Amino acid sequence: MRFAFSTSPQMCTWTEVLDIWEAADLNPFWESGWTFDHFEPILGQPRSGPCLEGWITLAALLQATTRLRGGVLVTGMQYRNPAVLANMAATLDHTSGGRLEFGLGAGWNQEESDAYGIELGSIKTRMDRFAEGLEVIQKLFTEDRPSFKGEHYNLRQAYLEPKSIQKPYPPIVIGGSGEKRTLPLVAKYADHWNFGTAAKDPIAELAHKREVLDKECAKIGRDPATIMISALLFGPAMTTPQSIDLAGRYRDAGVDLLIVALPRPLNPADLDPYVEALSPLA
Repeated sequence: MRFAFSTSPQMCTWTEVLDIWEAADLNPFWESGWTFDHFEPILGQPRSGPCLEGWITLAALLQATTRLRGGVLVTGMQYRNPAVLANMAATLDHTSGGRLEFGLGAGWNQEESDAYGIELGSIKTRMDRFAEGLEVIQKLFTEDRPSFKGEHYNLRQAYLEPKSIQKPYPPIVIGGSGEKRTLPLVAKYADHWNFGTAAKDPIAELAHKREVLDKECAKIGRDPATIMISALLFGPAMTTPQSIDLAGRYRDAGVDLLIVALPRPLNPADLDPYVEALSPLA
């Protein structure tokens, strides 16, 4: 098992986020760091609180570090045209020296979308849009002048130059566990699947979702072992023994990357206890 951390850039200052990333960059225990894609605080925080934009924050953080990989966990497809997003990702892959993880999701935040006048749509609409967006992104990275005509997006002999350093594109990370639409898209497009759940028994839920994913991979002739699996560990909500126990069970259940959600206020000193506690699982 490998380890990462999440500094969702809400209810904090830029300096606090930067201090965490610079400290983690010095310790090879941490493989990667992650931001999020929201314009207002979530998870019960006041909407009026501070919230830094995820992609701009990530670009600055990867410029301020030399080793850490980084990504947005995950980018809501409704917020940006996928062709624009593909250009953003290709550029950031270059400016970071090939350290981008390309996190993508269908989007879910109705309140935030309404506040900004962005159409979220029904679950069917957002999943249809997500599937089209993934195809657009893949075409731009793998074809010279792709064309595409869909319900939500279109390309007409479009260029994406320069393409990314990482080939054929930065690792695509898809978040979500929906069995009808999301997991088939994971099987088709993802290099990395981020498992998330609110289930009382996350290990049993993960086992079930992996069975579904394995079946979807079999349908298209893909080896599911080629898809990395990550899971979030909400360390601040647990005691240290509880965190260690869940981390160990995730490892035994096949999780490759454990992403620790760091507490507020952000403090680099909070990295050290996790390094000490989780190192035996590495």
